[in-house]
Amino acid sequence: MSTIPTVTGEVDVADLGRTYMHEHVFVLTADVQQNYPDEWGSEDDRVADAVERLGALAAQGVRTIVDPTVVGLGRYIPRIQRVAEQVPDLNIVVATGCYTYDEVPFFFHHRGPALSEALGVEVPDPMVDLFVGDLTDGIAGTGVRAAFLKCAIDRKGLTPGVERVMRAVGRAALATGAPVTVHTHPGRETGREVQRVLVEEEGLDAGRIVLGHSGDSTDADHLSALAEAGFVLGMDRFGIDLELPFEARCDIVVELCRRGFAGSMVLSHDAACYIDWIDPNVIAFMPNWNYLHIERDVLPYLRDHGVTDEQIDTMLVAVPRRYFGG
Repeated sequence: MSTIPTVTGEVDVADLGRTYMHEHVFVLTADVQQNYPDEWGSEDDRVADAVERLGALAAQGVRTIVDPTVVGLGRYIPRIQRVAEQVPDLNIVVATGCYTYDEVPFFFHHRGPALSEALGVEVPDPMVDLFVGDLTDGIAGTGVRAAFLKCAIDRKGLTPGVERVMRAVGRAALATGAPVTVHTHPGRETGREVQRVLVEEEGLDAGRIVLGHSGDSTDADHLSALAEAGFVLGMDRFGIDLELPFEARCDIVVELCRRGFAGSMVLSHDAACYIDWIDPNVIAFMPNWNYLHIERDVLPYLRDHGVTDEQIDTMLVAVPRRYFGG
């Protein structure tokens, strides 16, 4: 059995245990927080709050969270290290990559392929080497290595910036063997673009790609087709009832399990201890947007509607283990 890096060290894939495959600890707009620090408040208080919340999750028997916070989402590993050291019973697995729905971050705008036409020669994309370095050497001198890659394709579809990031992620994945998670918009069926770009053109294995937020759709036929193509479906927004209500989110998992696709799904909340992208007044209307909703509410609902404990263990233990190479 292989090992993967976590924030506090290498862990055997067999020991990941019950795993939530899409949970953030902090999501920040870093330059806003630096210039308006009152938005963030006390660093020590934020860390203590995260320790308390994640400690409660570990107490429920969850052993691993997979945190897809990358460039564009405010990734800052030293802060995550402080949290992880105080929750020793929980593995935190971190990512590399870039999160955009449209343009690349301005840092990359005039670098790499953007210069190819002007210079008349092909210029390699610096993102690839940066991502590979995070996976092989560690992130920003912390010694913490990323274990997977993250990119996004949302309602706008495959813009030039989105495509550039996606291909950089794909090439870094091929160079290192790391798996990939993609934020998708299932209502626009952007998973099909992921299939074309990353699988058919870049040559990745669909079984090492999670299509995040697949649970935002109730189109069982579309999701079944993606599962049949080999993808892992991220049913990962339990507690966020803006796109779908609780029952609909659960019912699509029930239906896909009935169709035999428990081995093609992972479960999570897409929660965070702190996120500055959502107005606090909106969060107040999402009382189940926390790390405890699955164990407390979702799993009982699934069991009551015919999902077996074996299928639940498949989604929470076996699929994450397989995704990371176990």
